Amino acid sequence: YQRRVRGEMLYCRTFRYRQKLKKRIKLSTLSYLTSREKNLLSLSLSEAKEWLNEQKTTSMELTEVCFKHISHTKKYNTFITLIQNKALETASKYDKLRKEQGHKSVGKIGGVPIAIKDNFCVKDVPATCASNMLKDFVAPYDSTVSSRLEAEGAIIIGKTNMDEFGMGSANTYSIYGPVKNPWSPDKEDFVPGGSSGGSAAAVASHQVYAAVGSDTGGSVRQPGSWCGVVGFKPSYGRTSRFGLIAYASSLDTPGVITKTVEDAALLLDVIAGADINDSTSLELPVSSYTQNLSDTDQQQPLTGITVGIPLEYHVNELSQESLSIWKEGMDYMKSLGASIVSVSLPHTPYALSAYYILAPAEASSNLARYDGIRYGYREDGDTIEEMLLKSRTSGFGEEVQRRILIGSFVLSRKSYESYYKKAQQIRRLVCEDFSAVFKGPNNPEGVDVLLTPTTPTTALSLNECLAGKINPVSLYVNDVFTIPASMAGLPAISVPFKFCLLYTSDAADEEDSVDL
Repeated sequence: YQRRVRGEMLYCRTFRYRQKLKKRIKLSTLSYLTSREKNLLSLSLSEAKEWLNEQKTTSMELTEVCFKHISHTKKYNTFITLIQNKALETASKYDKLRKEQGHKSVGKIGGVPIAIKDNFCVKDVPATCASNMLKDFVAPYDSTVSSRLEAEGAIIIGKTNMDEFGMGSANTYSIYGPVKNPWSPDKEDFVPGGSSGGSAAAVASHQVYAAVGSDTGGSVRQPGSWCGVVGFKPSYGRTSRFGLIAYASSLDTPGVITKTVEDAALLLDVIAGADINDSTSLELPVSSYTQNLSDTDQQQPLTGITVGIPLEYHVNELSQESLSIWKEGMDYMKSLGASIVSVSLPHTPYALSAYYILAPAEASSNLARYDGIRYGYREDGDTIEEMLLKSRTSGFGEEVQRRILIGSFVLSRKSYESYYKKAQQIRRLVCEDFSAVFKGPNNPEGVDVLLTPTTPTTALSLNECLAGKINPVSLYVNDVFTIPASMAGLPAISVPFKFCLLYTSDAADEEDSVDL
């Protein structure tokens, strides 16, 4: 646990230097926005907070321009629920409070609009998990994450689209329709990644300044990669799961999606920490992640940092372009003073298979509560069995049903020893692999961080995913690099490094191409 917490601090400090990437979704061509509104939307979370402190703008102005931009970019389908009235009232309250306090910052976030994934509870706001099963469910309480954010001045303007119950890698499994990657060219749509695709697309398209997601096997990092934004998964237990609707309880981790690493550290300052309502939260003090960011003016800021390159991550599915960029990343970190070494994580090839036994097993248990009797979608039937069958068949989508069936099978009496128990043993071996390579009291020669691709390929075609041309197993493989850290409960961050050209129209230039 101490190594994991140190890892969070080190990740925020080390990867802050990948800030050279300045390409973001262009706002210059949007005629419905004024020049000032474009400048406001292009700010990062930290910059927006600074503008508020310097009286260059107000929370009301930031909130209004976000809603205006969202209303004109509905094609991305990023939001399930907008909380417009409450958000505007909150913005007005913060502006008044800031004026009364002599224009001092209102909390650590300071009155900046953000979004939150629709599997987090926000009191008196629907929490649907993008599922027919919970389409009418209104949360009666706040999650710890949302309450901590609001207590520090966050304005939650809406709940973002997602894969149903967090199960998916492309954000195509939602009863509200798929999310479109904001980097998609005019002639073809691409997926944003999943399951936090709505959160990633909202940040990438400048609809909000930051967003919260949940990461079970890569659901924050993978969409962060495909949408060209920062996706950070803290250590398991570092952020509270209270009020997060469960998928796989031993893996679910609230994470953040932002425009910069500094913004990710700022949000982690707010949501990290022990919670009496979550027995799995870590009882360890929380240092300031933002204050531990190094000075970027140093010529070789990574001197003394050892970066490990796992040999087993050279998988067959890794595209040549991703491999080339991975090597460029090694050279870049080396130019900043880091030492690059090869390491071995021998049980990595088994992590993906083990995950897709353990996660569905926990899902089948967690989702057993949705029976149409206590709460959730309900259809009538002549018998209880018929009512349960109809309710769960109509309430759950295809992918959720698939994982419930897999989970029920591996937990059955005949399969438990052969599948579930073996997967748990592999999980322990994966944890031991990481312990063997990371620096610690018993391993002073170990590495500080690992550098890997986030996904084997660039974003997939939305039309191909919807047409069934990409089978579910192929989608599962996109999690091959993100799952090991989730299995071990380690912190992991996805940082944009370089744009990859997938498609360019005749009138487009390289900056308009679809990226990682």
